[in-house]
Amino acid sequence: MIRIANFNVNFDDARELKVLVAERLGVAADMVSLVKVVRKAVDARRFHGAPIRFVYMLDVAVQGSEKKLLSRWKKDRNVSEAPEATASLGQFSPPGREDKPPVVVGFGPAGMFAALTLARQGWRPVVVERGCDVDRRHEDIARFWSGGGFDEKSNVQFGEGGAGTFSDGKLTTRVNDPLMGQVLADFVAAGAPEEILYLHKPHIGTDMLRQVVKNIRQEIIRLGGQVRFETQVTGLEADSDGRLRGVQLNGQERLAAGAVFLGIGHSARDTYQMLFDSKVAMEAKPFAIGVRIEHPQDLIDVSQYGQDAGSPFLPTADYALTYNDKASGRGAYSFCMCPGGQVVAAASEAGGVVTNGMSNYRRDSGVANSALLVTVNTADFASHVLGGIEFQRQWERLAFRLGGGDYRAPVQTVGDFLSGRQGSRDFLTKPGYLPGVKPVDLHGCLPGFVTDMLAAALPYWDRKIHGFAHEGAVMTGVETRSSAPCRIVRDRESYQSVSMPGLYPIGEGAGYAGGIMSAALDGMNASLAFLRENSHNI
Repeated sequence: MIRIANFNVNFDDARELKVLVAERLGVAADMVSLVKVVRKAVDARRFHGAPIRFVYMLDVAVQGSEKKLLSRWKKDRNVSEAPEATASLGQFSPPGREDKPPVVVGFGPAGMFAALTLARQGWRPVVVERGCDVDRRHEDIARFWSGGGFDEKSNVQFGEGGAGTFSDGKLTTRVNDPLMGQVLADFVAAGAPEEILYLHKPHIGTDMLRQVVKNIRQEIIRLGGQVRFETQVTGLEADSDGRLRGVQLNGQERLAAGAVFLGIGHSARDTYQMLFDSKVAMEAKPFAIGVRIEHPQDLIDVSQYGQDAGSPFLPTADYALTYNDKASGRGAYSFCMCPGGQVVAAASEAGGVVTNGMSNYRRDSGVANSALLVTVNTADFASHVLGGIEFQRQWERLAFRLGGGDYRAPVQTVGDFLSGRQGSRDFLTKPGYLPGVKPVDLHGCLPGFVTDMLAAALPYWDRKIHGFAHEGAVMTGVETRSSAPCRIVRDRESYQSVSMPGLYPIGEGAGYAGGIMSAALDGMNASLAFLRENSHNI
């Protein structure tokens, strides 16, 4: 096949790609037998008044001699022979014994893809997840958001699919890994839309993800694995030489393990404490905290698309913003931007308020939201390896008290925040956070260096997106769980803990990933490292 890169098409050009490709290659349309979209992105930059364009990478099959056609375009670096398909995972021999199965802790993206990879190779993993299955979890979260009781075992952070299931389902990542195609294909096989295979910014959406993660669970079980919910790892057991040999479950059951893949997520604070008490090597790491901001989605669409905003050919617009302060060395940035989404309650501990953002597949709520975060360095909290957890907890509890002590979240308009007032309810959009909000001064539930940075960044961002710092734009506090506050130290090659062989820390909770896609890849790569060490290629 022939690969065409940087293939620009006006966004409103309704002609078939086959016709456009034929024009590009200078052949008749009926000679183009297949067009496969490898990548599709939106270029909304308007150099010299150029229209918004879709930028494609395409693999094309043409009747006749493709080599002869390629020779005509050999001076065009955007036309070349298509590369071979993505690398195979390989096939490994199944285990010789099953009395010590691999145990996967946590059924977020890292644990899910570690278990799926192991199951496909005949290793029959046992997955233990402290939270509930996704259907029960959905019910518990909906009840909490409608004003019902908070459940520490079943919430936005804990349960089948991990924290990513109740977010936007974004699959963008900066990781460049040859296994990305496999992860995306697995999502599609489980019910995700096929467009995630080629979109530059793919997303699934919370509504679809709930079924996708359930289907992946059922595939693991079909392949011989087990998935146990409401089962928390409360202890580790090691041999005299320090090698992991089993785990304790719910404080009473022992499960022998040939290896343990630890995908606990960034909010399993009691598990971090257990690991610390077990003398597993860990280190503090930087993270970020801040607020969620909401705007009318059409404000963002107009800022990105201009007069073409609202076109059915264009996706709901997003943004990415940064601000750097040279004097302090800190940065502020937008994070987990959710077009057409909702701000949600994401607490995992009683007595704390935590926010996050969520979008369904269609992104059609009419309201855009994003975290606005400021970096927190290890020097900002106590030198203890778990000091970041206490730092996060402090501000979450302050937000809980400011919100009224009933899981309502503290909110403040940008106008009040920048002018030192509080109490305004003249919101540009109705605050989306459930179970409710209370207007307060956000300076009372965030560190001074965070509020100072946001106060400097907001006017700067308003120059990038007109109306971003509108005085009625609502900010909701606090966002504290963008990443893990510590790292479980592992060997670069084997993926095993440097202090406890047989323990494979994976994903966001281990401090080695940031988002659904990178966590899934991390879990898969760790399981492959295990297979290479414990199997023979066949």
